[in-house]
Amino acid sequence: MDGILPLYKDRGMTSNDAVMKCRGIFQTRKVGHSGTLDPNVDGVLPICIGKGTKTVNYLMQSGKKYHGEVTLGFATTTEDLDGEKVEETPLKQPFNDDQIQQMMDSMTGEIIQIPPMYSAVKVHGKRLYEYARAGEEVERPQRKATIKSFKLTAPSEFNTATGLQKVKFEVECSKGTYVRTLAVDLGKKLGVAAVMSDLTRLQSGGFTLDQTISLAELQKLKDHGENLQKVLFPVGFAFRKYPQAELTDFQWKIVKNGGFLQAKYMHTDVPLLVLNFSGKTRALYKYDAAKKVYRPEQMIDLTEEG
Repeated sequence: MDGILPLYKDRGMTSNDAVMKCRGIFQTRKVGHSGTLDPNVDGVLPICIGKGTKTVNYLMQSGKKYHGEVTLGFATTTEDLDGEKVEETPLKQPFNDDQIQQMMDSMTGEIIQIPPMYSAVKVHGKRLYEYARAGEEVERPQRKATIKSFKLTAPSEFNTATGLQKVKFEVECSKGTYVRTLAVDLGKKLGVAAVMSDLTRLQSGGFTLDQTISLAELQKLKDHGENLQKVLFPVGFAFRKYPQAELTDFQWKIVKNGGFLQAKYMHTDVPLLVLNFSGKTRALYKYDAAKKVYRPEQMIDLTEEG
């Protein structure tokens, strides 16, 4: 079975948990995900099955969209509600929403982030969360991220008793963005401690929340003897935005052997070209301008039909 599953990941499980459960449901070890979701975050998690695992990197290049909440007034070790409080700055009066949105607008475009200590980024061969759990400090690498939009989605709420202000937001961002860190950095711009108090991924890999299916629904379909192939998107979905070419029988023989294709016979010189044959996405080829040929970039499905 090959394809891409737009899974709805429930809260309380890791992305790896979701992969392991899908391996059991689909009865294959060739399963991978395209972009980690923290255990306390729910939403869209594209799962790649079989030959679909060859598309992981391309799915990850697609932007992501989240809906969440920032709480202004305290900070934690993990930058979300799973960690211990490390700072409290209760507000005497709330920020007005125009002021908050102005700060959000200033955080769009290409930005530099420092990953949270409780993250899977590797430094000297160890995950940052391993250093954090051992109580060790280590210099964290800076990372670039692109924030397409960062905006309020509802009037903020201020609790006069606690001095906490809750800010609901929606963000569109590139892969590798730490939304937890974005929440904390919003607080820094406002001059107060902050924490990400809620997060749902609305979009990833080109899939939206309304396209997803849960593990419980998958298991129910399997228990009823349904063909699970029908819930998978074709492997070619990951390459739908790239230029496409239909191979002739002769060209297909060349591609099966990893051969080059003359650009003049492909009638294009686009940087990347998706090659299809007999109703399936077969390969992704890259243009070599010096030699005027297309050469293999990613082989996907070289199986014979029959």
